[in-house]
Amino acid sequence: MPTQSYDTPAGARREKALMIVLMVAMVGVIGLLSALGWYAWRQSIGAEEARLGALAERLGQRAETVLTDARTLLEMLNNSTVARCSDKHIRTMQEEAIARPYVRAVGSWRAAERQCGVGFIQGNALKPPKASKIYPNGVVAWWPGPDTALGNVELFIMRLGEHDLAIDTRLVLDQRLSGEQRAGLWVDGLLLANSPPDAVLPEPTTLSRGLNIAPESNTIVARFSLDTIFPMDVVAVQSSGHFFSRYAKTLAAAGVLGLLLMGLWFLFVKHLSKRHLSLTAELRSAIDHDGIDAVYQPIVDLNTGRCVGAEILARWERSDGEMIRPDLFVAIAEQQGIIGGITHNVFRRAIGDLGKLLRKQSDLRINLNLSPLDLEDNAIADLLETELRKARLPAATFKLEITERGLIDSEEARALISALRQRGHQIAIDDFGTGYSSLSYLESFELDTLKLDKAFVDAIETRAVTSSVIPHVIEMARSLELDMVAEGIESEHQAQWLREQGVQMGQGYLYSKPLSAADFKAYLKTSG
Repeated sequence: MPTQSYDTPAGARREKALMIVLMVAMVGVIGLLSALGWYAWRQSIGAEEARLGALAERLGQRAETVLTDARTLLEMLNNSTVARCSDKHIRTMQEEAIARPYVRAVGSWRAAERQCGVGFIQGNALKPPKASKIYPNGVVAWWPGPDTALGNVELFIMRLGEHDLAIDTRLVLDQRLSGEQRAGLWVDGLLLANSPPDAVLPEPTTLSRGLNIAPESNTIVARFSLDTIFPMDVVAVQSSGHFFSRYAKTLAAAGVLGLLLMGLWFLFVKHLSKRHLSLTAELRSAIDHDGIDAVYQPIVDLNTGRCVGAEILARWERSDGEMIRPDLFVAIAEQQGIIGGITHNVFRRAIGDLGKLLRKQSDLRINLNLSPLDLEDNAIADLLETELRKARLPAATFKLEITERGLIDSEEARALISALRQRGHQIAIDDFGTGYSSLSYLESFELDTLKLDKAFVDAIETRAVTSSVIPHVIEMARSLELDMVAEGIESEHQAQWLREQGVQMGQGYLYSKPLSAADFKAYLKTSG
């Protein structure tokens, strides 16, 4: 029997009609896919542009705050009637330097001679030959360069009247940047700082204000401008290559109907996976399923070497085994308003890990870090009370660490801190000296312990320790009758110096790295 043939007018018309339908369907699918791909790509680029623009704006506002604050400080010192280089004058400069982490030195001048100062610069050790800019408002500025270098750090020097400031520009651009982001600060048309330090960035004069897309360099660039004490420009740059790549893959997938459908499915799954497996979504899931781990860094008595407690530190391992840096996932949690979940996770884990041990060793103190967001309501207080009651542990077992940022909303923070202390918790201020707290401001809070930031402890290894702010910080703690804990101790020389200054406790790699619960219990047995 012969095979039926479709080479007839009716068959040809059916075949032609089928081809038209298939072509129309394919064109429609390709068009729809292209439109969806373009829309998704534009939405992604738009979101990245908005984030990058917001980053540039934050950096600009931060730089404006720093420079305005520096000018205000110089005016205040110049207007002071206190005798220059007297004990009170030097103490005032020390207190003001402590309150500003970006300040490396404050000096008092008479004509061309530096009469006295505080910080890391002594005498005329840093005296650039010629100013970079002299402004009508009286400000004299020296841009970072070899003539303003202290060690391997090039400082920005700003002088007004009888006083000057040396500013570490690395701390002016202090916003956390992702691996692909770069940023730079131009003041009066001159590059003042960039992050990272070796970043290559386009000049602001080559960019329009706002957002710019540069396909030739596969980047998105944002320029933000301010004009206060100095004309300032901030340029932030981020690669956009992965977005263009995704768009190209979408177009390539439209070649064949079968591949198109597979591509549609792949993109759909990829989209869902990307959405649900992003760091933020994974972090939310980890918090919801108690997936945040806790490790414990021992705190020791500096005089006896005996372990007297530990600080709980959060750790997060993604589902693929990748360990995420704490500073990264904590920043994400704070931005998303879910940092309380991390606090709850590690606290409950600490109760489970160490509850039995803490009931036996009632003098052991475990430090729990609280975020500023934890102090906005009573949820943390309720959690502490409930979990400690279940574990049959007194409130004094857990000391609560609060950063200087946590003290900003003073009325709310003061009320909650007072309530927590009344329940028996001790309160420690963490990373002291990295924010803007003054002695009088700290006196208004009920505190028990002051933790010396690692940056101050690192200064012990330098010749400038006696002129740095750490002795003044220790004196402040004594005047407030606070216990002291030094963070980041890495050498016996640092420990000895701290002991001689009367610092009671410390933590750092000299004694132990952060440990698992089992290793911490073993460390306790051997520490005396």
